[in-house]
Amino acid sequence: MRRVVVTGLGLVTPLGSDVETVWGNILASKSGAGTIERFDPTDYACRIACEVKPGDGSGVTFDASKRVDHKIQRQVDPFIVYGIDAAGQAIEDAGLLDMTEEERLRAGSSIGSGIGGLPGIESESIVLYEKGPRRVSPHFVHGRLINLISGQVSIKYGLMGPNHAVVTACSTGAHSIGDAARMIALDDADVMLAGGAESAICPLGIAGFSQARALSTAFNDQPEKASRPYDQARDGFVMGEGAGVVVLEEYERAKKRGAKIYAEVIGYGLSGDAYHVTAPHPEGSGGFRSMQMAFKKAGLNPEDVDYINAHGTSTPLGDELELGAVRRLFGSAIDNVSMSSTKSAIGHLLGGAGAVESIFCMLSLRDQIVPPTLNLDNPSESCAGVDLVPHVAKKRKVRAVLNNSFGFGGTNASLIMRSI
Repeated sequence: MRRVVVTGLGLVTPLGSDVETVWGNILASKSGAGTIERFDPTDYACRIACEVKPGDGSGVTFDASKRVDHKIQRQVDPFIVYGIDAAGQAIEDAGLLDMTEEERLRAGSSIGSGIGGLPGIESESIVLYEKGPRRVSPHFVHGRLINLISGQVSIKYGLMGPNHAVVTACSTGAHSIGDAARMIALDDADVMLAGGAESAICPLGIAGFSQARALSTAFNDQPEKASRPYDQARDGFVMGEGAGVVVLEEYERAKKRGAKIYAEVIGYGLSGDAYHVTAPHPEGSGGFRSMQMAFKKAGLNPEDVDYINAHGTSTPLGDELELGAVRRLFGSAIDNVSMSSTKSAIGHLLGGAGAVESIFCMLSLRDQIVPPTLNLDNPSESCAGVDLVPHVAKKRKVRAVLNNSFGFGGTNASLIMRSI
């Protein structure tokens, strides 16, 4: 099996539209939450979200025109725009814009989404109902399909290797990276752009998740306080949006060209709860097994991991079960690991979460610092003895990291990465 490393990173999030801006804001304990601006949320049970803010790209705003043609912007949903931009950042960061045709034959894309073009489906449904079938956009289908992030990216950069798209709810981003790493390890490609993107902050999305009682509704007047993983007052997640994409590359190829290497992907675990459509297994067995598999593949023991970026969505049940699974797996090694949830700052990016949070793990390896869990004012009793990095980032030794992503349908993914 060939070794796989990360040589490029790209981010679009509610806290910025480039890697260093986002990371700086995460470490500064800033929040991307606010009252929804995209539509009037007055009548909704949940009126808050972590939105990507349009602008000139300075500060925390996002300028789509930097990497996405205006014509394409008009044709596709925002999740595709975010994915194209993050992929562009990653391939630029990796220094791979000038690949030869022979190299591009061995380069591919694996970028997925959990929901895809929900805003476009919503808006075109209204057009159909109010104006009739002849007024529906001819770009409706290919502007909403989940695999069109990978499709658009492969066209833009001439990537003729695997063209892949994962759809596994909130595990999508992590599964995309894990699957792409396997493609390289098995010699199906030498370079892969991998990650996830999401943009479901629209009336239908907020209404649907609210009716499922998944979203926070107790902090509408204090949006920045709403996402509070492990805190006793947590009452649901805050929806976020954006994208995270990495460049994965075969190690010897990356070393030969003198590439900057952020991390090596050494462990990938995946499992199914086989229990319930939305609720996790009551013993956290699915998450436990995905972590267990990742450690087996990595050839590491729990004491070798210094930081866990948790799934930690801020739901009453999910946080407890993940923490229990981590305790069960780590045993006494839990005393020396730091574990935090960056969803407390940027919300839950659904299909983009696992990729964005894996990037935070890699930056922790680079900078030897772990990001905080915001709003952890009164931890649940089950949190006793676990370093959940409350409120402020923490400098510490970071040799290897674990990222967890769990999704509806009982789908679980865990990734382990280390410095090289």
